[in-house]
Parts: sequence; C-alpha cells; structure tokens
Amino acid sequence: MSDADDPSRAWLEARLSARPGAPPTADVTVGLDALELGDPPRDGLVHIPAGYRHDRPAPLLVMLHGATGNARHAVRSLLDEADERGFVLLAPDSRATTWDVIAGGYGPDIAFLDRALEKVFGMCAVDPQRIALAGISDGASYALSVGITNGDLFTHVIAWSPGFVAPRGQNGMPKVFISHGTQDPILPIDACSRRVAPGLHQAGYDVRYLEFDGGHTVPPEIAAESLRWFVENDDD
Repeated sequence: MSDADDPSRAWLEARLSARPGAPPTADVTVGLDALELGDPPRDGLVHIPAGYRHDRPAPLLVMLHGATGNARHAVRSLLDEADERGFVLLAPDSRATTWDVIAGGYGPDIAFLDRALEKVFGMCAVDPQRIALAGISDGASYALSVGITNGDLFTHVIAWSPGFVAPRGQNGMPKVFISHGTQDPILPIDACSRRVAPGLHQAGYDVRYLEFDGGHTVPPEIAAESLRWFVENDDD
C-alpha cells in the first residue's frame, strides 16, 4: 500500500472517504438505536425518522456533542425534530472526553466518524444535497473544522457556540450556520464567533450568523431555525 492509499494518513488530515451510494434494500427499524461500532460506553446513536422510505432519500444530520458529553446528550432535543422534518440523525461519541483535534491532532475521531458514516450510508438512502455536520461548543468547533475540510461531502455546517475553526484544508463550499450567546461565560463571543463568522464570510462562505441574549446554550427557537435552514435549503 502506498502512502497515498493509507487511510490513516487521510484521517490525520481530517479527510473522510465515506459517501452515499446505491439505495439500500434491507429493511431498517424506525427509531433510535445504538451505532454498535465502538467499545462501550463510547459508541454512538443513529435515529431513523418516522416515515423514512428507501425510495425517498432523506437529509442526514451528523450531531457532535460538547466536551465531556456523549451522543445521548447530543440527540435528546433533536429526536422530535428529526421525525417532524424527516432527517436521519447520526451522533457518534468522541473516542476520549472531547474531539481529537482539541486534544492535540486529528486521527481517532475522524476514523470513527468515517466508519459511522459508511454504516449509515449502507443503511439509509441519503440525499447528497442535504448532509449536515452540526455540533455544540467543542462539537461546534469540530463541526466547522471537519465540515470545511470535507465540504465535498457536507453541504451544510451548523455550529452552536463554537470556539474556533481549524480545518486542514478547504474542499467544497458548505453553507454555514453559526449562533452564539452574547453572555456566554464558557466561550466568550468576542473571542470566538465574532471572529470566526466574519473570517469565514471573508473566505467566501455563505454564512448565516445569529447572536442571542443568553449564555452557553442553544435556545429552542435557534435550534429550530437552523434545522429549517438545513432541511429546506433556505437561503433567506
């Protein structure tokens, strides 16, 4: 195997190889199930929305938890939205307590995310024009970084209260949604989103940026707006 064919080198560069393929034929169970790719308790979850059909490719939202969190924390407020809006929801656990680049460099979490995406693409018919990478806090920073690096896969990136963006490169031009509380005590807005959002805009990205009066959280109305923007491909 040449260096170019070594997947570990791609993972160190935060590059994902999984892509949607031919529509699957095996039945899937609607609802929330374990991903069954990791070692407990660090695994992940996948939710198939009510009304999913193989002959109607669905949007896919990949949700990344915050530091010290897990997939169950990440999806609990999104399950009803997934069923109502008809998107498949994938939530992997980071291999350690937070995402690898924050702990020193890309690698283990990219490898696991690639496997998780490959599994979901094999289970579900996914619309390649509506694949979002979303996250909160540390997960938001990771979503921005990995989403920009893999903008040839992810069409949308949703970052709720991110701290930074650290891509390995720019591939494609995903649409970006960023929200941040003006009173955030964990990741202060002036040092974070008020720098990140203008920087991405200057780099040519289509950025929807919303500030709200609050702390390190995602108000329900902000979450609903970002999900509508993703699923409906809303440019307004």
